[in-house]
Amino acid sequence: MSTRSPFLVAFTALLLAGCTAGPDFVKPAKPTSTGYTPEALAPQTSSAAGPGGAAQTFVPEKDIPGEWWTLFQSPQLDALVREAMQANPDVDAAQAAVRQARENFFAQQGSLFPTLSANGSGQQQLASPASQGQTGAGTMFGVTSASLNISYSPDIFGGVRRQVESKEALAEVQRFQLEATYLTLTSNVVVAAVNLASLQAQIDATNGIIAILNNSLGVVRRQFDLGGASRADVLAQEAALTQTQATLPPLQKQLAVQRNQLMRLVGRTPDQDRGESFDLAKLKLPTELPLSLPSTLVEQRPDVRVAEAQLRSASADIGVAVANQMPQFTITGLLGFTSGGIATMFMPGTGVWSIGLGIAQTVFDGGRLDSQRKAAIAAYERAAAQYRGVVLSAFQDVANALRALQADADTLRAQVAAEQTAAASLKLSEQQYQLGAVNYLILLNAQQTYQTAVINRLRAQAARYSDTAALFQALGGGWWHRSDVDPKSMGTPSRFTLPPVQDIRLPRAGH
Repeated sequence: MSTRSPFLVAFTALLLAGCTAGPDFVKPAKPTSTGYTPEALAPQTSSAAGPGGAAQTFVPEKDIPGEWWTLFQSPQLDALVREAMQANPDVDAAQAAVRQARENFFAQQGSLFPTLSANGSGQQQLASPASQGQTGAGTMFGVTSASLNISYSPDIFGGVRRQVESKEALAEVQRFQLEATYLTLTSNVVVAAVNLASLQAQIDATNGIIAILNNSLGVVRRQFDLGGASRADVLAQEAALTQTQATLPPLQKQLAVQRNQLMRLVGRTPDQDRGESFDLAKLKLPTELPLSLPSTLVEQRPDVRVAEAQLRSASADIGVAVANQMPQFTITGLLGFTSGGIATMFMPGTGVWSIGLGIAQTVFDGGRLDSQRKAAIAAYERAAAQYRGVVLSAFQDVANALRALQADADTLRAQVAAEQTAAASLKLSEQQYQLGAVNYLILLNAQQTYQTAVINRLRAQAARYSDTAALFQALGGGWWHRSDVDPKSMGTPSRFTLPPVQDIRLPRAGH
């Protein structure tokens, strides 16, 4: 025993102090930028009269609520978002992807443990003396054995631990893909609701303009009957009316398409539309908008966290490739009984055991393992470049949203003024035309100007709501204040091989 003790002690110490191959993952450095625009951002947007015209203030480092859509103060919108989060199939698919990735992680953890298996066999045989060239009756004998077998591959160089690390990182990828799914879904529902409100308002405004044109057509026809207008004036007014009427079908088509999209988002088919409608005038425009620091943004954006987890997985894969080039150790053991029958199995002298240690080292493989190591390094470098690209896109999204909100406010302010001027001009032109003070072309031009101004004002209003939602989406949407991952999706590791009882199907008679 004394001659084997130094070997056992040294080998045990080697197992306990096993190294980990490859580089340890280091989180990418946070951005040093302090803003998103080359010049200082104006702390507040301009304002305008009417719905959606309030000034918006950017509040640096303001936290984002988990249910940011409630800031629009629309119970109907809140209900649709909740329905979408419960019924949208993309969310169910993302939850299932988390479960799959977590179970793969648990499965890989199992490689750190020994494998224990039970074996048993029994054989009864009649030996004929004739096979030995003899005569006489045959001899009956049997062999029965039962054993526990253990196999263990010590993770001396940490290759298995790196595989576990890689699977854990891939589980994180799916976890943040789920958050990205929720973020995209909630943003799309809000934008769809805003678009519905905008399109319905445009349809209503167009119908109002059609009524004005109809009224003007009646005036022109009376003027024509009295000799105060030409046939060309009547035809021009009729053409203006029919052209405006022709703009209704495209708007109605867009409205129907938008409603179908909203039904898809909330997990319904188009025929399950319950007629939800929204009014821009009843949606409250959030007046205080968060503005996260760039160093905080990389922690808030799900897509950046996905890229970071992919980078971590690629880093661990380098360690796996390095460990594969190192010696591989295997420990095997057996403990059992062998006898001539079940009755004598546990009698003295029937016990058997064995223990073994195997070491294997690849000496020549045509460079396969080394090329795999280099490929893993290249995959890590690719993931690092992709991470930088995702961060740049995140900065771009925030910068675009900030620019859009400033421009939207200025645009709405100009469009409100333009509509007010156009309305006053149309009213004056109608009065003067009835008195014969202006010719028909001036009236027609005033009508067309007013029509354009109304539609542009409605679109400018909708843009402020949509781009506000885009800013919340660009900043990460406050997922850290919600519990989006179903606890069942996280799973729990199991250590035994047998499947659940309900999954076992025994054959039935006749089948």
